[in-house]
Amino acid sequence: MANTSSRTLRLLSLLQNHRYWPGPELAGRLGVSARTLRRDVDRLRELGYPVEAHRGVDGGLPASSGAALPPLVVDDEEAVALAVGLHLAAASGGRTAAVQPGKRRGWRPAATAEATIAEASARALAKVTQVMPSRLRRRVESGRGR
Repeated sequence: MANTSSRTLRLLSLLQNHRYWPGPELAGRLGVSARTLRRDVDRLRELGYPVEAHRGVDGGLPASSGAALPPLVVDDEEAVALAVGLHLAAASGGRTAAVQPGKRRGWRPAATAEATIAEASARALAKVTQVMPSRLRRRVESGRGR
């Protein structure tokens, strides 16, 4: 069985990737008893994660959306994709070629919104790459063509 901290992070990752888990299935996935799973869920709640539990035959653990953004757990591929996407958004100045419903192709947000998106993307990219292991930073840089 993994130590408590790593198991709690694994539980958080599972809840973020799959919005509903029957309790026995989740406990089996983590290799713990139902009692240990309940304790781990309580630990997540103490840390501010909104996790609900439903009892009964159809019971389980759905993760709910919270009012604040708690820390996000991503795997290596997701971290690289996130960093590359943030880099593209920052480099493009926030401009998009997305189609907004009811608008013609090539719709773009107002210039101030573009600048705000680009600046926020650059700030988020700096935070993400700062905490990345060097092996992932190299993958991000190669994804940018470096």
